[in-house]
Amino acid sequence: MSDGRSWDGNWKVRLHERVRERGYDSLTAFAEAHPTLPLVELAQKLGEDDVNAVQVFSGLVAEAERRKQLTRLVRGQLVRELSESFPNGWPAVLDDANRFKVAKALGFWSAFTPEPHKERVDQVGDALLATPPPPGWRPRGPDDELLLTLLPDETA
Repeated sequence: MSDGRSWDGNWKVRLHERVRERGYDSLTAFAEAHPTLPLVELAQKLGEDDVNAVQVFSGLVAEAERRKQLTRLVRGQLVRELSESFPNGWPAVLDDANRFKVAKALGFWSAFTPEPHKERVDQVGDALLATPPPPGWRPRGPDDELLLTLLPDETA
């Protein structure tokens, strides 16, 4: 992913320059153009040797907070985790192996969840395990109907 050069210099400026070089006006727009790519792959698209996933996520959180779209970002990160863990969609059977894979994906999602949303994320994870989505379900972005039901945007 990176040989450690990602932290050299002003990485925030570098990150935004890379986004603009690729024709996007924000990191959010870049990420939403690739809604199912894991953060590591987004970072590689921006700079294989000098951008890392933590920086990408940090930038996404900052933009989401400014735009008051943190819940949307949280849903988008679940899409990324599920896409990586279940490229063919939600498993038809939640046997022990698949239940472990779901728990792992939800754990990674929770790890990338800003603190104000942790409790809601735990509730969504519990709901997905208690009442699994249909087999093959693959959310393609943060506006997936089921995700909006489970984790609606906050009203001001």
